[in-house]
Formats: sequence, C-alpha cells, structure tokens
Amino acid sequence: MKKKSVGVRVLFYVVGVILMFAGMYVSLNYWPHSPGEEFMHNLGLPLDPGKTIAVIGVFLILFDVMEMFFFRPLGDAIQARNGELESTFTEAEQLRADMSKMKVDYEKRLTDTEANAREQIQAQVKEAQDLRKSLMSEAQSKADELVAKAQEEIAGEKAKALTDIRVHVAGLSMMATEKILGENMDNDRNRKLVDEFLDKVEARN
Repeated sequence: MKKKSVGVRVLFYVVGVILMFAGMYVSLNYWPHSPGEEFMHNLGLPLDPGKTIAVIGVFLILFDVMEMFFFRPLGDAIQARNGELESTFTEAEQLRADMSKMKVDYEKRLTDTEANAREQIQAQVKEAQDLRKSLMSEAQSKADELVAKAQEEIAGEKAKALTDIRVHVAGLSMMATEKILGENMDNDRNRKLVDEFLDKVEARN
C-alpha cells in the first residue's frame, strides 16, 4: 500500500482527537437521561452516539498503527499471493505450451518412424523379390545347362551305342555270309555293302 503524506496523517490525528473528545463530551453530558437515549432503550438498541463518535476518532488516530501492523502486511500478503498465483498460472500456461509442443514433436517423430519403417519394409520386400528372381533365373540357367549337357551325353552315348551295334552287326553279317557261302567275305566291297544296308535300316528307324 502507498504511504500517506505527512499532511494527511496530521489531518487524521487532528480529526481523530476532535471526534474522540467531542464524542466523550456528548456521551457524558447530553446523552444520558435524554429523550433520545430513552427512545433507543425502548427500541432495544442501547446505542450511545457519543461513544460511537469517540470510537471513530480513536480509529482515525490509530489508523497509521493499524495500517502498519495490519493493513499494510495484509496488502503485501495479498500482493505476494497474487504474484504467486500469476507466476503459477504463467508456469501452468508455459507447461501446457511445452506439453503441446512435445505432443506435436512426438506425433511427428512417430509419423516419421512409421514412414521409415514402411520404406525399409518395402525395400526389403523388393530386395527379396529381386533375389528370388535372380535365384530362379540362375536355377533356370543351370537347369538348362544340365539338360543340354545331358542331351549331349545321351546323344554321344547313343552314337557310341549305334557304332558298336553297327560294328557288331556287320561282323555277325560277315560271319553268317561266310558260313553260308563258305568263302571269306571280309573285304572292302562287302563291308561297304553291309554299311550301306545298315545306313538304310537306321534311316528307316
């Protein structure tokens, strides 16, 4: 509370003293046994205006003391409490703003994390698909290579078997002809005839 000027304080003292003495004078000399006192007594209100005026004067005289020991500490306490409340409200608003910012940051980080996870999953799926295609292509290539090699081996074995059969059949034919004719048939012309016969047989097969 603001301190009063010296003039105001002196005025309070002077008025207080005047009211105090005037009230005491009225209370002692005019109020007792007056019509007004009897009227108030009959109404059940034993009020003494002189004492009331004297009390007001005492209050004005002691106002500085009351202000110093009661009103000023009370005002300071109220201001301090208001300051604490304002500080608490400010801290609460700041905390609320910080919480809102943290919530926004958390939601953003969560969204970014989900997006990164989706990208990583998609990349891994694509990598697995590419690896699958590569393995299948490699397996197909190896399978084709094995089939071609097997076909070559089969063709070679078949040619070798046909050659062996051809030689064996030619020998048997020559032996059979020699037994039938009683002559030696192992000459170039006869072997050529047998080979031509076998070629015709193979061509039909």
